[in-house]
Formats: sequence, C-alpha cells, structure tokens
Amino acid sequence: MARLENKIAIVTGAADGMGEAEVKLFAAEGASVLAVDINAEKLEADCGGLGDKVKTLAADITGEGAAERIVGAAVGAFGGLDILANNAGVVDYETADIMRADNWRRTMDVNLNAMFFLCQRAIPEMRKRGGGRIINVASINAVVTAPGLAAYAASKHGVAGLTKTLAVELGPDNITANYINPGAILTGMTRPLMDDPDTKALFESFSVLPQMGMPEDIAKGALFLASDDAAFITGHGLTIDGGFLAKVK
Repeated sequence: MARLENKIAIVTGAADGMGEAEVKLFAAEGASVLAVDINAEKLEADCGGLGDKVKTLAADITGEGAAERIVGAAVGAFGGLDILANNAGVVDYETADIMRADNWRRTMDVNLNAMFFLCQRAIPEMRKRGGGRIINVASINAVVTAPGLAAYAASKHGVAGLTKTLAVELGPDNITANYINPGAILTGMTRPLMDDPDTKALFESFSVLPQMGMPEDIAKGALFLASDDAAFITGHGLTIDGGFLAKVK
C-alpha cells in the first residue's frame, strides 16, 4: 500500500528543488497534492502534468490573504488537508553591518512569517481530519552559521523554534510538527553557484559522503515524517546533510 494513500497535502516551493521532489514523491505514494509556487510558468512545467492527484497554484506565499487562499484551494480541490510541507525559502548573502532592510524583511517574510501563517491556517483543517503532519524546512544554519547569513540563519532558527512550539501545542490534536535541516543540496537556489569551481568544491566538501545532496534526499525525509511511520515523532529536527554537522560540531 502507498504510504500516503488518501492523504491530502500542500507543498510550497514546488517549482524546483526539494519542493518539486516532494510533490512527485508524495503523489507517487498516493497523496493528493496542491503544488504551490510563485513561479507560475516553471510550476506548471514541472508539476502540471502529473495527473489528477496534483493541482498547481501560482501564489506568492507572502501576499495578503495568501494562507487563506492556499489552504482554501487544497480543501476546495480535494476535500481537506492532512499534510503541510513548507519548502519555500530565499537567501541573499550580506553581512550584518551592510545588510539592507529590505533583505532582512524579505528573508523573514518568506522563510518564517509566511510559514507561520500557513501553519496557523492549516491547523483547523487538520483538526477536522483528526490529525495531521506539519513539515517545515529549516537548514543546518539553524544549528551552525557563517558570515553573510545573519538574516537567513535567524529565520531558520525561527523555523526550528516555531516548529517545536507547534509540536507542543498541537500534540493533543494528533498533529505532529517537525522540521528538516538540509545541508548542501543541489537545488535551484544553489545550482547557479556551481558554475564557480571553487564554490562547487566547497559545497561538495560539506558532505563526508562522496556526493552532494539531491532534492530527492530531502523528499524522502519529508515522506517519512508525513507517513504513519513517524506517528510518534514530533518537535524533531531531522538533519539530512551527508554528515556535515558530525564533522563540524
């Protein structure tokens, strides 16, 4: 039996990378999925032809009323909501002394604020179903950081704190909340950096394994957390980093 049979999921950041991989894996495992991304053209190209179990919605998750629209679209299309997988994120490297205010605000809005409002709006729909799964993407930068990541690391620490609190608050409703800490993963965000040989070598060195992480590695972790196999796991940060934190901590 498919691991997500008869489940209904929302996946943000679905036009590329981890989100796209999750949409395809969740659907293959039996879920009905609303795939959400701001990039309408790429979203439709990557997720628009996956059959009746996948619907696409082009939306800016930071927009006014976005959470209501997104959750409403999933409920309207499929009849409820069991799984919320928040992948959408941005990063713009600037040290704190020169950071632009709009960089800070945009990073917080996309990486943390929009995630909170989506979780908040999803909760009552999950309660109607007798439980649910919230899976938020944080980062290894919720544990360690580097120069230029003041906004990004702060937002990802916020994701960890938010998710742990949701776990404590929602446990009585049989809603689990967990987060994933990806390491260096080859995604739409990191792929352009691979054109520089030194940067590519640096990213590859982040793993103790002989390969760089791929979006499918994160999707498999998200599938586990979304499935009944993880029914007694909540408030947990699942690190998927090829052993990087084991090397640096």
